[in-house]
Amino acid sequence: MENNIKGKVVVITGASSGLGETTARHLASKGASVVLGARRIENLEKIANEIREDGGKAEVLKMDVTKASEVKALVDKAVSTFGKIDVLINNAGLMAIAPLSETKVEEWDKMIDINIKGVLYGIAAVLPIFQNQSSGHIINLSSVAGIKVFSPGGTVYSGTKYAVRAITEGLRHEVGGAIRTTSIEPGAIDSELKHGSSHEESSANVKEFYKQAIPSDSIARAIAYAIEQPDDVDVNEIVIRPTVQEF
Repeated sequence: MENNIKGKVVVITGASSGLGETTARHLASKGASVVLGARRIENLEKIANEIREDGGKAEVLKMDVTKASEVKALVDKAVSTFGKIDVLINNAGLMAIAPLSETKVEEWDKMIDINIKGVLYGIAAVLPIFQNQSSGHIINLSSVAGIKVFSPGGTVYSGTKYAVRAITEGLRHEVGGAIRTTSIEPGAIDSELKHGSSHEESSANVKEFYKQAIPSDSIARAIAYAIEQPDDVDVNEIVIRPTVQEF
């Protein structure tokens, strides 16, 4: 297959570690120009420098997906640096697991702000550009917890990831034709997501669950698969989990 990734400009949020970092490296190795956003600028600089040393193209911006203006700034940087944007990967996420009875309202707010509003801010930043150029691809990271409710403990997290799937499908229905949409639903994948729980018992359970995790490059390859399809092929949903994972 002709490499339909080479020359594309790809913006990735949450790119300082885990799935975002691995996907950035993988797509850059296939010839994409990557624009990486996250709060930890030192991590981003290190990743970008290593991509450049390998002959790839990478730019970075310190940003927070809970601020719409900063998400727009990341997209604007892609356009000002590379002249266009072809793909947005809404990857930043928080998984804070705890029973509802713990009433961790601040954590609920954070998950809603990052997992739902962060995705919407990304869509708001790229959609006018994509509609203007009559092309583009929005890839949102949901979860297997967006297919069935992970409870007790993951009820709010599941709620946010169900929302990501719903938003992605609604977006497909509204703007499909020229603009592609993909929802990726990972199971236990090795990343920093497993460290997001402050509730001690839930955190221990999550870490035990993640002992079956598969490497993050499995998601990077799935994302590359969706991007590299011909422009008239829209891979809308990919569920990917360890073979041994029951949930």
